Parts: sequence; C-alpha cells; structure tokens
Amino acid sequence: MKMTVLMENTACAPELRCAHGLSLYFETPKHKILFDAGPNGDMAANADALGVDLSQVDIAVLSHGHSDHSDGLPAFFARNDRAKVYVRPAVWEGYYACRPTGTGYIGLDPALEAYRDRFVAVEGVYAIDEELTLFPAAGDFPTADTDTRLRWKNPAGDLVPDTFGHEQDLLISAEGKTVLVAGCAHRGIVNICHTAERLTGRAADAVVGGFHLFQLDPEKESSGKLLQSIGRALLPGETVYYTGHCTGEYAFGALRDILGDRLRGISTGMEIDL
Repeated sequence: MKMTVLMENTACAPELRCAHGLSLYFETPKHKILFDAGPNGDMAANADALGVDLSQVDIAVLSHGHSDHSDGLPAFFARNDRAKVYVRPAVWEGYYACRPTGTGYIGLDPALEAYRDRFVAVEGVYAIDEELTLFPAAGDFPTADTDTRLRWKNPAGDLVPDTFGHEQDLLISAEGKTVLVAGCAHRGIVNICHTAERLTGRAADAVVGGFHLFQLDPEKESSGKLLQSIGRALLPGETVYYTGHCTGEYAFGALRDILGDRLRGISTGMEIDL
C-alpha cells in the first residue's frame, strides 16, 4: 500500500506547491483513492509533478466540510469524470470560523453544487467494499478546546459550536495491514483510533492525518497536560503515526517525546510505503 502526499502545509521539494490544507493519494491492490483535495487546484499540479494520474482515481473521500480540504475538488473533477466523492450528509451545511479579525465562512464552495451528482452521502459505519470502510468517530476523550472557535449554522440560522457531524474517517484494509486515515481529527485522534479499533478488533498498523492541535498554547499548563494524555493514550502497541497539516510544531514535539520515531511528519511530495 502506497501513500503520496499531494498537499500539506509544507513541501519537501521547491518545485512543489504547499498551502494550509491536506490531500492524500493512496494506491491499494484494488483502488486508487483521493482522500481530501486541499485548499486549491495546486493539489492537481503537484499530482502532475509527482506522476500521479488523477484521471485514474476510482474513489474519493472528503473527510469533512472545510475549505482547506475541499476547495481543490473542482481541479480534481476537471481531470476525473468518474470517481464518486464519499461524504457525510451534513457536509453541505454552513461552517464558519470565529477569529479575532471576524467570523468567516469556511464551508464548501457553493460552486460545488454543480457537481452534486458526483457526491455520495453515507451515514453510520459504511463499508464501500472489503478494503474500504468509512465511519464517524465516537468517544469522550478530551479534544483541544480551541475547536470552540469553529461554528455550524444550525437550521434556525444561529452560529453554534460545531459538533463535527460532517466528519468521517477512512479505514483501508489491504495486504494484511490496516491504515486509518483522518483529515483533521476534530473529534479527537484518540477517539478516532479507539473507534477504529472497536470496528476492526485491533489497532491500526498506521494512522495518517492531522490531529488539530496547532492552536494549543505552550505557555498554558492545560495544553501540556492534554498532550501528555494524548501521547500516553496513543503509546500502547506498535502503530506508526504520520501527521502534519493542523497538528502544529508544539504538539508534534510534545507527542514525539512520548511516541519517539513512531510519530513521523508528512510533507507535500512524500511517497510512503505503509
């Protein structure tokens, strides 16, 4: 099983483009998979530079309804006329970020409505086939309180804290291994890992994605305690964690102190055998 990082906040070569976002490409014995599409069409330019033929992708997955994972979809659709994009039904609802400079829309580009027939909305645990399973995470392990700035516009038109009902994660089971793929892990990477383990009966061999810890403040004791608890929860077993995008340097360093070389960074252009 092979993964190519098409878009991440950083790049491992100067000719590749990077931006705050995530897009991953996987090849398995049965499938060519696009997981998220990054914040713009640069994902497609990177695919060209890396020798990834997006026209051959047969399944796409959108982890959640934020623009830094979805705004590259028009560029993908321009190169691929067949792959369905699996989403949660709530992905089409309105999502916002409350920042010191004001509240801004961060949901799906309304222009994607023109491609509505390319999307497949699924609920609960959904097995695409014997290789691929989508699921929503559940659990009460604490998440970063910085997620409270992310909002959802409810049916009454009020901006309320996002509960991330639009988020889903992907399990890939192939060649005797299980790989868990998360976009931003808004529901908590520990909750996601534990949910996946309940579904499969074993820990994943590899976990890939952002952990959404980048806004934790190293000056706050609560941030250090949260990272210590996350690290200890992820430590048992032999799972290797590949992370970047929204994890943040401070969180990465703190988790690396606990997990050692089982925690590895990702960057645009990396090709990894999982």
